[in-house]
Amino acid sequence: MSQYQIAVIVGSLRRDSINRKLANALVKLGPADFSFKMLEIGDLPLYNQDEDDNQAQSVVRLKSEVKAATGLIFVTPEYNRSMPGVLKNALDNASRPYGTSAWAGKPAGVLGASIGQIGTALAQQHLRNTLAYLDVPTMGQPEVFIQVKEGFFDAAGAITSPETIKFLQGWMDRYVQWVKRHAE
Repeated sequence: MSQYQIAVIVGSLRRDSINRKLANALVKLGPADFSFKMLEIGDLPLYNQDEDDNQAQSVVRLKSEVKAATGLIFVTPEYNRSMPGVLKNALDNASRPYGTSAWAGKPAGVLGASIGQIGTALAQQHLRNTLAYLDVPTMGQPEVFIQVKEGFFDAAGAITSPETIKFLQGWMDRYVQWVKRHAE
């Protein structure tokens, strides 16, 4: 059994999401003592404070999975210069009712990919602002704003550029240090 359990939250529901492909490629770069679990957020109800005392099973499941994790990785697309609503909804659901946030204290890494030239820079900044409020210590460097062009992924979803793989390995190595430092 791995010593470090990492919850991976992908902010896209699209079947052929480039961010899901990025997340799948990234977790392959993790060390043997880390395991990664992709969390489902597409089945969550829209957050409604009226339901705080009777949360849906999908919300209870998400909160349980987040609480069981040693750390978090958020892989987000950028929609209209911000994080997707489905990701914000997951953050809201698992942070409520007030005082019972599943996110608090979990070390996180944030990255994302887009076809746009600035990658997901603005979405990541908005996500980081929300994570700061939720008391999630978020790794600041290196930042990962990937622009995906034709041929970035092969037919199996693997990243084709050795330089990009090397860069992402550097990110993963720093993330591992970040999680271990906060797990002590």
